[in-house]
Amino acid sequence: MACHWRIRHKLILGLCLVVGILALLLAGTYKGLASYRDTINSIDSKLVELHHAQKLKEALKLPLEAKSSRADGPDEILERFKPARVELVAYQGALNDTLIRHRDPNRGYNETGLVEELNKKFGDLDRAIAGIKANPEARPLQGSDSLLDADPATRKAVFNLVLATDGLHAAIYDSLFDRITAAKSDCRTSLILVVATSVIGVLLMTSLLRFFYRWTFYPLRDLQLGVGRVAQGDFEHSIEIHSGDEMEELAAAFNDMTSRLRDMYRDLARQVNERSRQLVRSERLAGVGFLAAGVAHEINNPLASILFCSEALEARLADLLGAKPAPVTRPTLRMELRDPERETDREVVDKYLKMIQEQALRCKGITQRLLEFSRGGEKRREPANLADVVQSVLDMVQHLPVLKGKNIVYPPIPGGKLVAWVNAQEVQSVVVNLVINALESMDEGGTLTIGLKQRDGMAEMHFTDTGCGMNDEVLENIFEPFYTRSRTGTGTGLGLSISHRVITQHGGEIEASSPGVNQGSTFLVRIPLQPVESAQEDPPLRAAA
Repeated sequence: MACHWRIRHKLILGLCLVVGILALLLAGTYKGLASYRDTINSIDSKLVELHHAQKLKEALKLPLEAKSSRADGPDEILERFKPARVELVAYQGALNDTLIRHRDPNRGYNETGLVEELNKKFGDLDRAIAGIKANPEARPLQGSDSLLDADPATRKAVFNLVLATDGLHAAIYDSLFDRITAAKSDCRTSLILVVATSVIGVLLMTSLLRFFYRWTFYPLRDLQLGVGRVAQGDFEHSIEIHSGDEMEELAAAFNDMTSRLRDMYRDLARQVNERSRQLVRSERLAGVGFLAAGVAHEINNPLASILFCSEALEARLADLLGAKPAPVTRPTLRMELRDPERETDREVVDKYLKMIQEQALRCKGITQRLLEFSRGGEKRREPANLADVVQSVLDMVQHLPVLKGKNIVYPPIPGGKLVAWVNAQEVQSVVVNLVINALESMDEGGTLTIGLKQRDGMAEMHFTDTGCGMNDEVLENIFEPFYTRSRTGTGTGLGLSISHRVITQHGGEIEASSPGVNQGSTFLVRIPLQPVESAQEDPPLRAAA
């Protein structure tokens, strides 16, 4: 349970346990030292009491051991007991000092009673002597007996004083023995407490050290290893700590940071890769542009000559073969035949002449596209309604054979207007390329969905078809010049390259995506609504003179 506490709570728990152990050790030590101190103080006071008790006993023995004569009267007898009375007062003072200092374990219960009894016995002695004084004839002396031995009352009082004095000695000794016995007990208790607490303290410190390694050292070690692996570039490594405290939160925060770094690294790698591809594409476009300009300039004249000669040859052959040529129309040529016997020759000649003209016109179209590709300079831009641009393209493709059996879905946008600062002709050519490519990629029954909307200050156009789709290789090279996977086999591979450059020069983006082959494709075009500076990704290419 405690393993999931916060670190500060764990530290407080460990501190409380350590403080508790220290308190028990101090308590045991204090108990032993206090018992030792009390025992020494009690023995010191009791020895003083014992000294006065001993002197009291000796003071009582002197009157009994001294030789008494018959001439000794009551006053002389009382005078002999006066030192004993003085010692009793001194003992009583010592006892009071012991009680005031709380140095008697029994609070002087026995000694106080004996002192009172001694005072009472001295009172009995005084009354016996007083009785002799009052009636001296009542107690006649016999032989050589003194008054102390002859009077029974006096003799009894003295005897009781001696007994009480002996009892006082015994009470003092009993108090000393009780104090020593209590000190031994306290010493054993203190020793047991100190030893037990020491053992518990050692076990507790061992456990705390183990828990410290488990709760703090191991998580710190895992964090250090994880940071080291991340520092070496291993952003996939995740630190697993389940301590339930700040260490786990720190590991979770570090994992989150690592995840973000991993995403940033991937995005940076993607951007570097994309920029590298764009740089390579720009270099290719530059080379292709200069090459295209030169090739188009050099080929246009021969192609025009070939086309002119084929038309002239067609007219001359028509006269030689006896046929009246029909008006020349491109790209096919029809002739009225007059000689059935030469029909086969005329058909062969007519077929090859038409092929020459068609291929010459196709080559001329390619060179024209190459010239357009090489002249990629900036053109005038102005506000244009993109909805009208898209609609004009759809109106144009309605009459193309490629639309036969296929559907185009273009839902109207709210308000019917989305104005962007663009060159309308260039954007129209981009839309034409995307629409024609989508229609050519679909079989009959296919559907092209065109969407137009505004988001984050950008106009977004998406073209989604149900055609042949694209794999990863095609997606990677789709915007490269002369790269084509057209199903009709008539593409030059320049349409999407030119479209990419046009959108880039407008400060926008064009992206292609596809779930896979035969799963359709989507082209997303994003154009800023407000005018921006020309993008420098694909520099304009000038035709060579």
